Amino acid sequence: MREPTTMVGVDGNVAAAAGDDGSALPPPSSSPPQALIERLKDYGQEHVFALWDELSPQERLHFVDDIQGLDLSRTDRIIRCSLRSQGLPVAAMEPVPKSCVSSVEERAMEERERWWKMGLKAISEGKLAVLLLGTRLGSSDPKGCFNIGLPSGKSLFQLQAKRILCVQKLAAQAKNEGSAGSVTIHWYIMTSPFTDDATPKFFENHKYFGLEADQVIFFQQGTKPCISKDGRYIMETPFKLAKSPDGNGGVYSALKSSRLLEDMATRGIKYVDCYGVDNAFVRAADPIFLGYFIDKGVAAAAKVVRKAYPQEKVGVFVRRGKGGPLTVVEYGELNSSLASAINQQTGRLRFCWSNVCLHMFTLDFLSQVAVGLEKDSVYHVAEKKIPFINGYTMGLKLEQFVFDAFPLFEVLREEEFAPVKNANGSNYDTPDSARLLLLQLHSRWVATAGGFLTHSVPLYAAGVEVSLLCSYAGENLESICRVRTFHAPCEIAF
Repeated sequence: MREPTTMVGVDGNVAAAAGDDGSALPPPSSSPPQALIERLKDYGQEHVFALWDELSPQERLHFVDDIQGLDLSRTDRIIRCSLRSQGLPVAAMEPVPKSCVSSVEERAMEERERWWKMGLKAISEGKLAVLLLGTRLGSSDPKGCFNIGLPSGKSLFQLQAKRILCVQKLAAQAKNEGSAGSVTIHWYIMTSPFTDDATPKFFENHKYFGLEADQVIFFQQGTKPCISKDGRYIMETPFKLAKSPDGNGGVYSALKSSRLLEDMATRGIKYVDCYGVDNAFVRAADPIFLGYFIDKGVAAAAKVVRKAYPQEKVGVFVRRGKGGPLTVVEYGELNSSLASAINQQTGRLRFCWSNVCLHMFTLDFLSQVAVGLEKDSVYHVAEKKIPFINGYTMGLKLEQFVFDAFPLFEVLREEEFAPVKNANGSNYDTPDSARLLLLQLHSRWVATAGGFLTHSVPLYAAGVEVSLLCSYAGENLESICRVRTFHAPCEIAF
């Protein structure tokens, strides 16, 4: 059925609307549509029309269109189920045993090298895609555009692009074809309604950071209404519902609705490396993780790091009951006593396996999840500051995550997790802290490769940046670094 089309005169006033049969419909009357009021009353949401009399005819049309665009019955079920399910009962929550986690540090070098080769082989055959989940950082700009202050001035997007270019080159060399152009990793980037314009423009303006334009694919996730604690819609303006992106779990339905799962299948993609944009250390298209994943023969897996301290704002993997499936409890859902609980045998936190949004999926798994999510499901409820008619109000955002039966792969925090979650000036997880961590990691790479450092800034802030076109994870640097001295801070490139 064709949507009604608004007709606007040259003076900006709404003149009429075209109906399904093309006939002119009058603009909304001085009263809200009675049928829509009755539907909203069924769900206790009729308050949204409280300021109807103050709206212009055009605002009324936009508002009615906004409300009619919702699946009211499904949204109501999601709200009720999610509010009832807030928090996992303590009795139903068990720590993930160490036996369920493969620690890369405890694996022999021969096994890691085998995984590396397996991963590069799959990449060289075009079987891996990379999937990026993006957010904003205290501004209207996509977080991936952010420059964390490295000597090179690279943004998070550029760091990730260079790693993809590097691993394409490594896979081509492993395939004995010598040219990086012979291997292509397609990069699928999820945006929100707030970043959908800015993200592609940023890539276009930077010539896709050396990647081909047709290997970078953008798609938009969905939104859900923001609600009060009693489940009522919050109004951002008198004629607009407050909405927020539907969480990382929205990626599955977004991939399905945009037909990108079919696109991946057509390209011969079998595996998808999925990660969050806000990690300056992220190893996009990691051959070791892919090789481990293929070796395990599983449908989904997650990288984890040990939680740094009880109050760290990261979700943790838990078992849902004894012997039950794995799931993630977000940091706001884990009470302080459980967050601080210590395993008396190890002396470490009982709930220690942090979810740092580094996942690997088979394409079949993504497709099955996307179909399953068409049914009603429980969303996480996060208390946040919500835009409101008179400024801001505290309310609830509905966000979805999918973590079911993930094998866990422990990696070293100091090598693979440098989060950028807060603006500079905060106490933790800022661009400044991520920059220092990255400079220190790359300095260790240089020292291992036989290089030397001098510095003119305090030692704790000194370090070098290695171009990720030179090295993916510290390999192949001897010819560049051995017996050379570098003055920090600086960038080491070709």
